[in-house]
Amino acid sequence: MKILVCITHVPDTTSKIQFTDNNTKFDKNGVQFIIGPYDDYALARAVELKEQLGATLTVINVGEAETEPTLRKALAIGADDAIRVNAFPSDSLFVAKQIAAIAKENNYDLIMMGRESIDFNGGMVHGMVGEMLGIPSVSPVMKLEIEGDTVKMAREIEGGKEHLEAKLPLVAGCQEPIAEWKIPNMRGIMSARTKPLQVVDPAGEEIATEVTTYQLPPAKGTVKLVDKDNVEELVKLLKNEAKVL
Repeated sequence: MKILVCITHVPDTTSKIQFTDNNTKFDKNGVQFIIGPYDDYALARAVELKEQLGATLTVINVGEAETEPTLRKALAIGADDAIRVNAFPSDSLFVAKQIAAIAKENNYDLIMMGRESIDFNGGMVHGMVGEMLGIPSVSPVMKLEIEGDTVKMAREIEGGKEHLEAKLPLVAGCQEPIAEWKIPNMRGIMSARTKPLQVVDPAGEEIATEVTTYQLPPAKGTVKLVDKDNVEELVKLLKNEAKVL
């Protein structure tokens, strides 16, 4: 069995975000990058499946050379090899095309990724990849088990839980609590240095979108304190200033 896990290279949630070039480019100076948290869940479950089923596990990222430390971390966690598509991930469609091209070439049985990245929060790549490959795509997946060629999944829906089954091959957009994040140990870190990391050219250069401008959210306003016994004043502020009533 062959598993492909798609990982994103995203800013840590504690990073201070700034833009340059008249708010048209993201300023990477001083920003710490990590594996996307939802992708970390997918990777953790994939490592467990690898151990249970004797599968091979490949990780892939669409990104420039700066993303290789993120791929090496994924190798340290338990992936067997890594692929970096040497291109800037301009939009979801472009990324999906790159993943689909690699998947077609290598015939993976299971493609796993986070339900969305935490930088753009698009949540579209898994569905696009499934469509391009002509295979089922399910998201969010909160539980995933494999029995033969059948994938058994569970996810929360409004008012309850939904249990699904699908045949391999399959694309899964994952989130907690599918697995617990794994921290690379020293042995994994040392072995990651010699594991294969293949760099490939992108499949085509067509870009469907372009960024015109970025905008930071407005700064937080001042806080007004209201005495706990002054309910009338609180209601007045919520109605006339906050406009939530």
